[in-house]
Amino acid sequence: MTKVLDLNYTEARQYFLKRESYINFDLPTYFEFGNLLQAVSTHMRGRELKTFHSTYVDEDGEIKPHFPANFEGVNYKFLNNKDGKFAWRPFQLIHPALYVSLVNKITEQANWNLIVARFNQFQANPQIRCYSIPLRSDNQQSDKATTISQWWQAIEQQSLELALKFEYVLHTDISDCYGSMYTHSVPWAIHTKATAKDRRKDKGLVGNIIDRHLQSMSYGQTNGIPQGSVLMDFIAEMVLGFADLELSTKIQQANIQDYEIIRYRDDYRIFSNNPQTAEHITKLLTEILIELGMRLNAQKTIVSNNVIKNSIKSDKLYWISSKKGAKGIQEHLLIIHKLSEEHPNSGSLSKALGKFYNRIKDVTETHQSIIVLVSILVDIMYKNPRVYPIASAVLSKLLSLVPDHKKNEILILIHNRFEKIPNTGHIKIWLQRVTIKLDREKVYSEKLCEKINNPRLQIWNSDWIENNLRTVIEATEIIDEDVINNIDVVISSKEIELFKTEYDYAEQTEEVEVTL
Repeated sequence: MTKVLDLNYTEARQYFLKRESYINFDLPTYFEFGNLLQAVSTHMRGRELKTFHSTYVDEDGEIKPHFPANFEGVNYKFLNNKDGKFAWRPFQLIHPALYVSLVNKITEQANWNLIVARFNQFQANPQIRCYSIPLRSDNQQSDKATTISQWWQAIEQQSLELALKFEYVLHTDISDCYGSMYTHSVPWAIHTKATAKDRRKDKGLVGNIIDRHLQSMSYGQTNGIPQGSVLMDFIAEMVLGFADLELSTKIQQANIQDYEIIRYRDDYRIFSNNPQTAEHITKLLTEILIELGMRLNAQKTIVSNNVIKNSIKSDKLYWISSKKGAKGIQEHLLIIHKLSEEHPNSGSLSKALGKFYNRIKDVTETHQSIIVLVSILVDIMYKNPRVYPIASAVLSKLLSLVPDHKKNEILILIHNRFEKIPNTGHIKIWLQRVTIKLDREKVYSEKLCEKINNPRLQIWNSDWIENNLRTVIEATEIIDEDVINNIDVVISSKEIELFKTEYDYAEQTEEVEVTL
């Protein structure tokens, strides 16, 4: 694996223009954005985005350019329900022209070298370590799988090692990190706050360029950055890395020496031999984050004197301690349901469903009640949106065991159950994958679902772009019909390889044995 910061500027451009970097949340495999990004990149040929703006005639008869910041719906947004209740996570598909333009600007040689050099400053303090810099896989493993591997190796294992050195660990994270991040903090991070403020009107400053692109994606707003791409993860790391640098300075000024901090994106683990030291560092961090528009999540801030126990996620410990043989398929699924109640939306839950899928994928008949199994599974999905993809694979297999004349009745019941949850675009996308080979015309009220049968439907607002580039965007397909033609009614192992690493990788450390 290679850190993106170790790539040269041309390699970095290629990395960010990949489909896997453009979208890092799970969609069925027939959604293909890589061709679109390449088509837009080829058309733009590195030219300034402003040369592609459409124009209008103002009240004085002068020709003026349109700006994306003046238009709503430039990025495509949909809310993913987080808990089956009233918590949501907004995912965004960045407008392809803005995405390619931003990648081009960041990866200009001088700009890229400046950014890399700045990250070296962020990471100068060996007692504050960040393990969430995006990674490029150097083998057949996906970038996402490589990142998950890094998380386990770096965060969990190093936390366990630090138990030899420290008696206390404080866990905390940032509340709504991406949604609250101040766009002006990006130029502060890259150029220092003093330089950024002094040169705030300098349109050639890469920090200002990034800031303008972010505002252009969000109707001119300066609070929040889009969530859902590796590129935005990298930009978030600029601001969080700057916070690490500021924290290092404040810790030094306070003459605090006995500590170590491990950070993975907005998640912090602060180790010390004195709980007051950890709390002091947390106070300093809070002061820094407030200046950047962010704040710590008080409900998730805890101090523990059991470093070993608190270095391993609670859902994983629960699953290890609860492992038991399950003779029947229904009993197996009920055990998973219990895990979903104790540790909702957890990585262990995704892993457990993955193991269940592996158990039933080759089953051709069963005496178990399929409707009961579907009912249990849907209840798990209802409160655990994180498992939509793998649970949809399980659902597709269960439905394959149902007589054809009963399938639609079950699907209607499932649809009605999820209609009770607000903002369920993500599950509708996956339910469409479950039914696409059974009934392609089945209607789902989500724009990406509608795109399947209406190629002319536009996902992004491109009214601010001149006709030629707009035509490229509107004419380039994002639905791969070959994939749809070749997939089976049952979601295959190959399709879930994009996300199955989330529940597979932990098996390197422990094996939850279920008697089959």
